[in-house]
Order: sequence, then C-alpha cells, then structure tokens
Amino acid sequence: MDGSLQLKAYAKINLGLDVVRKREDGYHEVRMIMQTVKLFDKLTFQLLEEDEIRIKTNLGFLPVDEHNLIYKAVKLLKDTYHIDKGMDIDLFKCIPVAAGMAGGSTDCAAALVGASKLFGLNLKREKLMELGVNLGADVPYCIMRGTALSEGIGEILTPLAPLPDCYILIAKPPISVSTKFVYEHLDVSGLSVHPDIDGMVNAITANNLQGIVDKMENVLETVTIPKYPVINEIKSLMKVNGAMNALMSGSGPTVFGLFRDKDTARQTERLIRRKNLANQVYVVTPFNQKI
Repeated sequence: MDGSLQLKAYAKINLGLDVVRKREDGYHEVRMIMQTVKLFDKLTFQLLEEDEIRIKTNLGFLPVDEHNLIYKAVKLLKDTYHIDKGMDIDLFKCIPVAAGMAGGSTDCAAALVGASKLFGLNLKREKLMELGVNLGADVPYCIMRGTALSEGIGEILTPLAPLPDCYILIAKPPISVSTKFVYEHLDVSGLSVHPDIDGMVNAITANNLQGIVDKMENVLETVTIPKYPVINEIKSLMKVNGAMNALMSGSGPTVFGLFRDKDTARQTERLIRRKNLANQVYVVTPFNQKI
C-alpha cells in the first residue's frame, strides 16, 4: 500500500419507507427497503505522518472541519485504535446534498473503509458497520450496500436478493429539505395507509420488477409533498412519460422513477430539464451486491 486510495461512495434510494412508531427516546422506528444506485461521490485518501485530518471538496458550502461526517469517521478510528497518523481526504461530490439519498452517510461509510485500510486496521465489514451506527443510522447500510430491508432506526439490516435490471431516473429539484423537519411534522398515529413492505420483500425475492414497483410507497411524502408540490409534479411527469412508478426518496426532495427502457428514461430526463423542474437529473442503474 503506497499510502493513497480512491473509493466510490454510492447513493441510495428508498423503494419503500414506512414509519412504524415514534419511540420514547425521540427516534422513529422504520421499515424501509434500501437500494444502492450507481451515482457516486469519489473520495481520495492520502495517509499523513502528521496527526491531523484535512478535507477538501469541490463544493464550497460543505464544512471541512469536525462538523463533516468524513472527519468524524476518521477521528472515530483514530481515537478508538489510538492512531497517531493523519489523513488527507479529497471529496469530489456528485450525489445531491440534503436530498434523501444518504450522500453524507455514504461518504462517512467510505471514510471508515478507507481509513481502516490506510491505518492498517483492516477491520471486518461487520465491525465497521457497528462503529458506523454511532455516526448515523444510514451509515451501516452504506457500508453494506445492495438491496436490504432496514428496521429499527435503520441499523437492523437484512440483505435481500438484487433488484431486477432496470433504469432509474433521479431528479432533485432545487430545494433542500430538512430530515428533522419532516420527522417532527410526521403524524405517525394519523397515517391511514402503510406501505406493504413485506409484499415488496416477497416481490424482490421472486425477482418480480412489476410486483416491486406496485408496492412503492413512502409515508414521508405526507409531510414533504404538501410543503413542496414540485415533488408531486416530477412524480406525475415521470409516470405519464413511461415510468413504471415514481416515488420520493427518504425525506426528499429527490424523486426517482423506475423504467424498463433506457431511451424512455433519457427522454423523460430531457423533459424534466426542459421544464426546469430539477437541475440535478441522472439516469442510473442499480448497484447490486451478490448475497
């Protein structure tokens, strides 16, 4: 190892998202189907002899100090394993920020993996996931990746069969949504409909793409869509133009649509851009792990 390493940190979408209840500790208990997609940030790590953590990034508004999850991940390993060396990290960000795609969590996950290697710790994936939950509920999943059922506060993960081949159109409107705001305004007891997460698990197991898209639902839309109607506008446009179904990811505002056909997805991408509904628009495919 020459003391440097480059990793890709992949984004996620939620094919289904249910909130079961609000716990006494203030956290919300969830049941979600997570899916990694081939949209990624690039992180380049360089081992330093001096005891410091340095971060630079292509986005000037991101913090590069102890408020950054990458910094927290490297510091956690340094503190836990008494490492006196440092790390220089260059983050090239492509995943939309504050978008419901786990952009911060996946960078944090990549930092744990990268620092573990360069510090010579070579920690097993399970150990990194155990450490990662201290930094964020989505971090263990972002280390594991693929298709998974996520329960508890997001830390109880069950790997599932890979999502069948399809094209995923991702569109992030030019608004930022606070996850905290969405969960604070979610009336869990007042939810009249809950997603059929078990039905989606069965459809995934059966490799039934139509069965999966039929079950796509996200209870957080009940908060985010009334506040930001553009989310519904993008969903409707995707469905009218060939998406099998479309849904908001996480707490939003990113919307994704599943397409069987790449050309149709591309045409819809161009339409969304023309209408100025979103400026960050991508056509990607699922990132699947073998289980």
